[in-house]
Amino acid sequence: MKKNFFEGIDLVLLLFTLAILTAGLLAIFSATYTSGTDYFSKQITFALFGILIMLVVSYIPPRIIARSSYYFYILALILLVLVLFFGKKISGSKSWFSLGGFGIQPSEFAKIATILALSNFLSGTDDGFRNVNKPVEFIKACAIVLLPVILIMRQPDMGTSLVFLSMILPVLFWVGLSPYVIFVIISPALVAFGAFLGMNYFMAALAIVALILLLFKRNIFLTAGILVMNFIIGFSVDTLYTKLQPYQQNRIKAVFDPATDPLGSGYNVIQSKVAIGSGGFTGKGFLQGTQTQLKFIPEQWTDFIYCMIGEEFGFIGSVVILILYMTIIFQLVNNSYLSKNRFLSVACIGFSSIIFFHLVINVGMTIGLMPVIGIPLPLMSYGISSLLSFMVMIGIGMSAYRYRNQY
Repeated sequence: MKKNFFEGIDLVLLLFTLAILTAGLLAIFSATYTSGTDYFSKQITFALFGILIMLVVSYIPPRIIARSSYYFYILALILLVLVLFFGKKISGSKSWFSLGGFGIQPSEFAKIATILALSNFLSGTDDGFRNVNKPVEFIKACAIVLLPVILIMRQPDMGTSLVFLSMILPVLFWVGLSPYVIFVIISPALVAFGAFLGMNYFMAALAIVALILLLFKRNIFLTAGILVMNFIIGFSVDTLYTKLQPYQQNRIKAVFDPATDPLGSGYNVIQSKVAIGSGGFTGKGFLQGTQTQLKFIPEQWTDFIYCMIGEEFGFIGSVVILILYMTIIFQLVNNSYLSKNRFLSVACIGFSSIIFFHLVINVGMTIGLMPVIGIPLPLMSYGISSLLSFMVMIGIGMSAYRYRNQY
C-alpha cells in the first residue's frame, strides 16, 4: 500500500518545492525581523494552506481539470474586468481586490486559467495537437493569451503582462510550431534591442537576422518583407521609447547605469547589489545582514527577497536557490515529456516557462541586469495570490506525474 502511495507522488517536485518554501519563509522572517510586521505569520499560514491545495490538486484526474479549464478561464476574465472597476489602486496599478485585510490579485490566478485553457485548446483534437502552423489555429491560440493581457495592461501592469507573453512561444513550439515562425516572431525583439543600444548594434542585429533568414531558404520575397519589417521596427524604437511613462524610462536606464537616478529608480538596484556583494562566498549569517536588517531596500520581502539570500547566505546560498528552481523547472519539463496526456503535457510546459521567466527577471532585477518591473520570486516573495497560484501550478505538475500513463 505504501509503495503504491509513494509511486504516485512526484517526490522531486514535492521536496524541492518544500525546500524553496522554507527558504522563502526564512528570508521573509529575516527581512521583517526588525519591523514587527505580520508578513511572516501570514505567509506561513498560507504556505501551509498552499501545500494542502497542492496535494489535493495532484490527485485530480486530468479529464476533470481539462473539462473545467474553459470555465476557469471565463471566470478569470470576469475578475480581470471587475478589478478595473472595484479594485484597489496600489503604486499606480489597479490590480487588487481588498478582502478582509488581504490583497487578492486576479491576474495571478489568470495565469493558471490561461495556460489550462490554451492547453485544452491545443490538445482538443482526436489525432494529436492542433496544427499551429496554420494561420487560423495560430491566431486562435494567441488570442487566448492576448485577451487577458489586454485587460491586465488596462490596470496597468506591464510586468504581469510580460509573464503571460513569455509562455506563448515555448508552448507553441512544444506542440509543433515551426522554428522559422518562432524566429520571425522573436527577430523584431532582437533588432529593437540592438537599436536601443545604438546604430552599430542595430545594423549588426539586422545583419544577423538577414543571415539566419537566408539559412532557412524560404521565399526570397517573404524574406525581404520580414527584413523590411525589422528595419521599420528598429527605426521606431526611439519613438516608442519616448511614449513610455517617465518611471518606465528611468527603470530601463537604471538597468544600464543605476547611478543615473541613485535615489529614485536606481536606488533599489544599487542597494541590492551592495547587499549581494557584501555577502561574499558564505554570507554574513542569518539575521546578520546589515542591508537587510537596517531596511536599506524598501519592502525587500517582496520583489527583492533574493538579495537577502545573497547577503545572509552568500554565493553558496544564492546558487543553492537557483539549483532548487532549475530542478523544479526541469522536472516539470520532464513530466511534460513523460505524460501521455496531451493536455497536461502542454500545461507543464506553460508552468515551467512562467516559473523560468519569473526566475530570470527577478534575479536579473536584483543584480542589475533586468529592469525593475515588479516580478516576484516564485514561492519565496511575500504575496498570497502569487504563492497560492504557484502552488496550484506545482500541484498540476504533480498530477501530470501521477497520471503520466493515462491518455
